Amino acid sequence: MSVSVEVPQNLGGESVTEAIVAAFTKSIGDFVEAEEVLVELETDKISVDVVSPVSGTITAYKFEIDDTVAPGDVIVIIEPGEGAPAGDVASSKPAAEAAPAASGDGPALSPAVQRVVTERGLDPSAIKGTGPGGRILKEDAVNHGSAPEAAPAPAAAKPSGPPVTSSDNGPREERVRMTKLRQTIARRLVEAQQNAAMLTTFNEVDMTNIMAMRKSFQDRFVKRHGTKVGFMSFFVKAVVEALKEFPAVNAEIDLENKQLVYKNYYHVGIAVGGGKGLVVPIVRDADQLSFAEIELEIKRLAGLAQSNKLTLDNLQGGTFTISNGGIYGSMLSTPILNPPQSGILGMHNIMQRPVVVDGEVVARPMMYLALSYDHRIVDGREAVGFLVRIKECLENPERILLEV
Repeated sequence: MSVSVEVPQNLGGESVTEAIVAAFTKSIGDFVEAEEVLVELETDKISVDVVSPVSGTITAYKFEIDDTVAPGDVIVIIEPGEGAPAGDVASSKPAAEAAPAASGDGPALSPAVQRVVTERGLDPSAIKGTGPGGRILKEDAVNHGSAPEAAPAPAAAKPSGPPVTSSDNGPREERVRMTKLRQTIARRLVEAQQNAAMLTTFNEVDMTNIMAMRKSFQDRFVKRHGTKVGFMSFFVKAVVEALKEFPAVNAEIDLENKQLVYKNYYHVGIAVGGGKGLVVPIVRDADQLSFAEIELEIKRLAGLAQSNKLTLDNLQGGTFTISNGGIYGSMLSTPILNPPQSGILGMHNIMQRPVVVDGEVVARPMMYLALSYDHRIVDGREAVGFLVRIKECLENPERILLEV
């Protein structure tokens, strides 16, 4: 008896109710082992793997790449069995390029195509498929029966005078479907600006002492901990100290109950560029971690982001965010809040700039800092004080170690 493989009920949280089919790992006719990944789904938060519950042969895919699926939808059909079937002639092409299985006298149709065919009373066998392996795509069904393009008119005599620039010289645009993650990023960024009284305050920090400390202890740090000490661990430590002094920046608004929620823990989000876009994994309980533990955790989370293996737990529950645009060369920016948080710190490029020290103009490695905050919770005085506290901790890093 065939086994129907369904989209998992848990796609990454109660709020996640749909996903996009991102990739097939096998072709129709391929043999799969139990617990082997069959389909990769993409939600607005994370990627989800659909695995085979049994060993057997894939006989059909019910959806296509980029189709939207919901929990409980049947996505793959498997004929259980041990070992690859004798005389297997399955295509060696990737699953996305495999020819569709036949059903009766006509081609197998995805649910999206089947809906168009049913609504319009079309004959599937008369539709020319333009998808891989001749598969009928939704666009093929929608466009079936449309009037053919008129034959081109005979070429006119070449006019005299200057040449005319043609606009029909090949495609100048490329339309690519937004991923669920990109759709969510776009929606949340707009919501953040519409639903918060967002302001940004700026300061600058002299990185001389931190750079000198890193240079002095880098070799011993690497030898002992197996990783380099970067700037981010200093910033995380400085942020924690500032959040302790200005708890409103670590709070959020509960509008439904008309309450301010103050957090007595420090889950710091670090914005990183993942394989599918910007993500903000969380360094949990950062106040309880050493410099080495912070560096190792950021390295671990960045690796998961690049390989698209972050889980929902890695992304939820942050109380404050740090964004480092400096690694891309940014000199100054106004970072956007990561709701429901009330603050985000923007780091920027370190540049040698002339500054006055003890009455003399000297060149120092300087960085601009930007704090965007929700003015509904955080007053201007608190925002400025918060940023000054970070500046003090970074310019005198021993204060972080001594917590003074």
